[in-house]
Amino acid sequence: MGKLLVLMLVMMFLAFESLEALDYGDALNKSILFFEGQRSGKLPTNQRVKWRADSALSDGSLANVNLIGGYYDAGDNVKFVWPMSFTTTLLSWAAIEYQNEISSVNQLGYLRSTIKWGTDFILRAHASPTMLYTQVGDGNSDHSCWERPEDMDTPRTLYSISSSSPGSEAAGEAAAALAAASLVFKSVDSTYSSTLLSHAKSLFEFADKYRGSYQASCPFYCSYSSYQDELLWAAAWLYKATGEKSYINYVISNKDWSQAVNEFSWDNKFAGAQALLASEFYNGTNDLAKFKTDVESFVCALMPGSSSQQIKPTPGGLLFIRDSSNLQYVTTATTVLFHYSKTLTKARVGSIQCGSTQFTVSQIRNFAKSQVDYILGNNPMKMSYMVGFGTKYPTQPHHRGSSLPSIHSKPEKIDCNGGYSYYNSDTPNPNVHTGAIVGGPNSSDQYSDKKSDYSHAEPTTYINAAFIGPVAALISSSG
Repeated sequence: MGKLLVLMLVMMFLAFESLEALDYGDALNKSILFFEGQRSGKLPTNQRVKWRADSALSDGSLANVNLIGGYYDAGDNVKFVWPMSFTTTLLSWAAIEYQNEISSVNQLGYLRSTIKWGTDFILRAHASPTMLYTQVGDGNSDHSCWERPEDMDTPRTLYSISSSSPGSEAAGEAAAALAAASLVFKSVDSTYSSTLLSHAKSLFEFADKYRGSYQASCPFYCSYSSYQDELLWAAAWLYKATGEKSYINYVISNKDWSQAVNEFSWDNKFAGAQALLASEFYNGTNDLAKFKTDVESFVCALMPGSSSQQIKPTPGGLLFIRDSSNLQYVTTATTVLFHYSKTLTKARVGSIQCGSTQFTVSQIRNFAKSQVDYILGNNPMKMSYMVGFGTKYPTQPHHRGSSLPSIHSKPEKIDCNGGYSYYNSDTPNPNVHTGAIVGGPNSSDQYSDKKSDYSHAEPTTYINAAFIGPVAALISSSG
C-alpha cells in the first residue's frame, strides 16, 4: 500500500510538472530582485527597483550609532536583526552550494550584493564584542500605520542585547550569517571575508558565554525553540568557514541538544544544522552520526508515503505546516531536501529508510522539485505565488511600499492613517513587487489575493532567501 501511494504521488507531481515548462533561471533572477524592494537606507545608484527611494536615514541616531541600511523583513518598515540574519545565512548557503548554477544565469554578482546589503548592516549592529542591536523601529507603532518607508514617521526605537541582557538566538544567528557570508566573499574580497569571520567568532563567543533567550522582538518574533539550535547552527557554519576543530568539538559535546523536528524556520534551526553536520559525518566525522539520524527523521517527516510522515500535504501536494505564512516552511524544508539529496549522492548513498518505507535520492529530489513547481504555478489555482512570475500571480501582496503610490509618482507625504484608503482598496497594488513570494494558499490550495489577508498575502525576506537555493538547484533542468 505504501509503495502504491508513493507511486501515485510521484505520478501526480509529474502530471503537474507537465502542465508548464518553468523557467527556473527567471525565477531565480526575480527572487533576488525582490530584495532590492526591501532595502532600507541610502539606495545605490544601480538600484533596479525604481519605485523605491531612500528611507530611514537616521536609524541609530537615538544612540549615536549608524544603523542605516539592512532590510525591512516583510510588508512592514521594521528591521528585525534575528530574522534578517537568518535570511542572510540562507542567501549565503545558496551562493556557496549552487555557485555554478547561479553563475550560469549571471545572477551571482546580484546575489553577492544582496548578501552584502545584509552583512554590512549586521556588522554595524555588532557595536562591540558583547553588544548587538537587534531591532530598529517600534513594531506596534509601525503595524498601526500604513505608510511608505520613505514617509515613515513612527518611532525608530532601538533594541539590543548585551552581557547583562543576553539573547543567544539573535547573537548566534548573526554569527552564522557572518560565518556563511565569509565563505561567499573569501575568493572575491578576502579582507571583507576576514572581517566577517572575525565578527562571527566574536558573536558566537558572546552567544555562548552569555546564554539567555531572546524575547525583545516578541510578539513579532518570539523564540519558542530556545537558543541551543542557533548555537549548533552557528558552530556548524564556523567549522565550515574555518575548519577549526574547536567548533566541531563544541557540536559533538552538545549533540544531545539536537532534536528530531518537522520544521526549519527563523526560530528553529535544528534541521539546518543537522543537514550541515550530516555532510560532515559523511566526510568522515563519525561522532556526528546523531545529526545524520536527526536530519533523516526530518526528511521522513515530510515525505508523502513515509510511515513516519508528520506533515500532511494539501490536496494539491503542497507541504502544509501551519496556516500563517506557510510557504516560509515549504521553502526552508525544500532547502534541506535538496541539500541532503546532494549529500547522499556525493556519499554514494542511494536511499534512506523511513520506518517501513524506503526513499531513493531521486524520490527525495523529485518531491523537493514538486514544491518549487507548485510555488511557481503548477498547482490547483494555476497561479504562481511569486509576484511577476508567469501570467497569473498575486496582485495585492500585503506590503506597504508596494501597495502605496511610489514617492516618485506621488511625492506628497502619505501619513500613518492616509495610507489606509489604499490598503482597503480591492485593486492591484500600483507597484509590482517583482519576485516577492507571498505566504501562500490555505490548506485547501485556495488563495484570495487580498491585501488584508496578511497570513497568506504577506511576503518576507526569509521566504525568498530559502527559495533561492532550491530554484538554483533546478536550473540545469530548465526548459
